[in-house]
Amino acid sequence: MTQPLIQLDHHATTPCDPRVVEVMAPYWTELAANASSISHRPGLQAKEAVEQARQTIANCLGCTPREIVFTSGATEANNLAIKGVMVDAPASAGLIVNAAEHKAVLDPAQELKRRGRAVHVLPVDAAARVQPQQIQANLTDETRLVSVMLANNEVGSLHDVASIAELCHDKGTPLHTDATQAIGRVPVNLNELPVDMLSCSSHKIYGPPGIGLLFVRRSPRTPRLTPLFHGGGHEWGMRSGTLPLPLIVGFAKAMELAVSHQADDAARLSQQRDRLWNELVRKIPGVVRNTPETDVLPNNLNITIPNIDGDVLFARLKASRLCVSSGSACTSANPEPSHVLRAMGLTDQQARASIRFGLGRYTTDEELREAVEIVVRAWGANGRLS
Repeated sequence: MTQPLIQLDHHATTPCDPRVVEVMAPYWTELAANASSISHRPGLQAKEAVEQARQTIANCLGCTPREIVFTSGATEANNLAIKGVMVDAPASAGLIVNAAEHKAVLDPAQELKRRGRAVHVLPVDAAARVQPQQIQANLTDETRLVSVMLANNEVGSLHDVASIAELCHDKGTPLHTDATQAIGRVPVNLNELPVDMLSCSSHKIYGPPGIGLLFVRRSPRTPRLTPLFHGGGHEWGMRSGTLPLPLIVGFAKAMELAVSHQADDAARLSQQRDRLWNELVRKIPGVVRNTPETDVLPNNLNITIPNIDGDVLFARLKASRLCVSSGSACTSANPEPSHVLRAMGLTDQQARASIRFGLGRYTTDEELREAVEIVVRAWGANGRLS
């Protein structure tokens, strides 16, 4: 009998919570309708369901429903925020990002640079953080947008986004943050976090894939976004396309669950993460922790395994039932080592021999004990992987 997988790659995606599946179910069949078809009752009911979901999400995030723009996920939301501000801006307009951002921020920034925009990619420290004073030193009157992620998707470090926002606002510059990994794992309240735009995805919080959002603060400082595509003027003209009703309903339920259980989940996950690290230290001499000790996601542990070729390590791990990664799922097709770890100062060899553990809602202590044994065997090549 095949043993079940040990899923410790929850930064890449999360399984859909059964409670989310349950609330979505009717909207695939008997309640299926287009929320824009308001000339009949099913369409009006669909529109009402969308707006109720929007209100639920707004309540969870501490904003107004009018500030929520539904997208296909955080990648689209990041692109809409960055290109939406920059694509029609003057050639002299500046964009500031940092070298440890997700590729969904770095790639649009590089595309804008190819089009002649002034893009500044700032270095990060050994915790994958850009410091507020670095942002301040590079802000000019021409800076049109700053984008700084709230939580790093590979090593879990949190940015002091509130301080960065204050510096940006002193210059009249809007701040966008990719909060994809932060929602549901650390408190995020837009009444208190003074960002102008925020991106996140449903599938990172036990909701369905294919749906996310961009929060766009209603403020004179926030510029009007140029849409990525046209065709119907949905979402206040910022994101045309038929709204995926079941996904939106599921997203709202997932958000509600994630926010309501955030504190309890964080306490449990951080304890499990620390036990995992302590066991790895005890059994693998010289193992290095890339995840910071403080100001970090509770479910993240990124380590470098010593004295082993990374390709050999992951070949052995792939033969096991342990699901972990060497970095972002969005760059797994790229043979290059993690750009985040290299930006932190790791060598290519060290980056290739690094493992990202992402603990989740259903992770058990027994799974973590087995995960340690699998990694130890892969490192030492002792015994046969289970």
